Amino acid sequence: MSGGLKIGITGGIGSGKSFVCRRLASRGLAVYDCDSAAKRLMRDSVELRSALTQLIGADTYREGVLNKPVVAAFMMQSEENTLAVNRIVHPAVFRDFEASGLHWVESAIIFESGLWRYVDRVLCVTAPVEVRIRRVMERDGISRAKTLEWIGRQMPQEEVLARSDYEIVNDGVCDLEGQIDRLLERIKTENIHI
Repeated sequence: MSGGLKIGITGGIGSGKSFVCRRLASRGLAVYDCDSAAKRLMRDSVELRSALTQLIGADTYREGVLNKPVVAAFMMQSEENTLAVNRIVHPAVFRDFEASGLHWVESAIIFESGLWRYVDRVLCVTAPVEVRIRRVMERDGISRAKTLEWIGRQMPQEEVLARSDYEIVNDGVCDLEGQIDRLLERIKTENIHI
């Protein structure tokens, strides 16, 4: 439906972007999931495994399986360490997305990671902060304080929205299907005029 246009889908934790992606999938639009791809590539890519092992150390993989606690501990040590891991993983994900031939891609960190450079338009899924807090607390069984901490680590929703081309409000009140219909119609029109 999006023709040649590549559309990035983003939104903060609890905004419901994955739900919107499932609604798109139900309409026959395959969405590339950056989180799943990163996990798959860290597991299967010889190049990525080698680079991560060289960066973090010999115990990065244990019997061929990513040693998540070791990687997490390395990343928690400093911002530089996190950036170093991201410099290895993100480009691999971007290349994999480009090779996938898909036109839709979901990423919570589309601007922070640089993925926005690989798409033509960005869709931001938004929801009021209280709705997001409630969703995360219910989904993950965590406290309000922990949820606010997670939200606080992300780029503010207002900033993400300001940098995006489209918005879908997923607050549980607005007509989500109608918004998706209008979005797809708009993308089709814009694609024709490019």
